[in-house]
Amino acid sequence: MTFCHLRLVQASQKKPAVALPPTKRLAIVTCMDARINPFTQLGIKDGEAHIIRNAGAVAKDALRSLIISQRLLGTREIAIYHHTGCGIVTFTSPELRQKIKDADPENEATAEAVEQVDFLTYPPDLEQSVRNDVKFLQENPLILKGTKVTGWIWDVDSRQATRVI
Repeated sequence: MTFCHLRLVQASQKKPAVALPPTKRLAIVTCMDARINPFTQLGIKDGEAHIIRNAGAVAKDALRSLIISQRLLGTREIAIYHHTGCGIVTFTSPELRQKIKDADPENEATAEAVEQVDFLTYPPDLEQSVRNDVKFLQENPLILKGTKVTGWIWDVDSRQATRVI
């Protein structure tokens, strides 16, 4: 199934209009991993929450979206949603930079550009990574005071979410 096909299927399905601000005033930061579906896993319906996805569900990478979600669209709760078996723990930023350089060793522009990227990897201790992300948001002056920030881990094998903090 191609992306074009997916767009055609979605366009043909008529659904009622959904309000722009999320009705639960919730933003979820989760991984881009295709196994993660916070709508079904957390029982969330269309229009109830913002879903912000990036590799590893890293709060620092989601900050721009969280600011917009809070300041313009009224969210007042943030859930960090990491998962077991995440690929982000299988490499470090220096390792990935080197892999990219090695793939095209003659390309100086690529070598220079990749040095500017922090891939925001973290060690395999998922509970600590969740705690670090929650703390980052709780202490960040760009996140509204009084925002409830929680941290969760989804176990891909048991298909259960556990609250860490």
